[in-house]
Amino acid sequence: MATVHSSYSKTAITLHWLIAVLVLGNIVGAVYAEGLPDAERGAVMGIHKSIGITVLALTVWRLVMRLKAGFLALPAHMKGWEIFLARLTHIGFYVLLLLLPLSGWAFAASPERPLVWFDLIPIPDSPLGKAGRGFFHALHGPAAFLALVLVVLHVLGALKHHFLDRDDVLARMLPFLRKNRADA
Repeated sequence: MATVHSSYSKTAITLHWLIAVLVLGNIVGAVYAEGLPDAERGAVMGIHKSIGITVLALTVWRLVMRLKAGFLALPAHMKGWEIFLARLTHIGFYVLLLLLPLSGWAFAASPERPLVWFDLIPIPDSPLGKAGRGFFHALHGPAAFLALVLVVLHVLGALKHHFLDRDDVLARMLPFLRKNRADA
């Protein structure tokens, strides 16, 4: 059985915010790139792809940490539907944080368009043919939209905990909000 903790480690907090900033920045960058001329769009999308690979690596690191460390204790006042929604949202995030970069790699890395992480490390080509790449290309945009929906739910849930429930759920990821600085 997994251990239950009452706060996140500094590494987990750093990974949470770093992944959040990279994913949101990548979504904004992809939308921005849509209106650019091909040469500029290609440069922006090269960065987009490299950030995606970075998100994948950071997510795997975070997931391994989460599986090893266990889960945080939930506030006792949470109702069954809140616990279900919280768990579903977190599972959804992990699925999307793996699916988004993998689907991007699956359709974007090919011999015609090699993927090189920040122009430093070549990433293997996708083994998929045109039909397989088309499937993952069609999946990538809706998955990004779903990630944004989950972000909104996640933020609303955190704000509900902070302002309505007045518990420490938001303070777990924002240690400066903790009432007792000794546990920070």
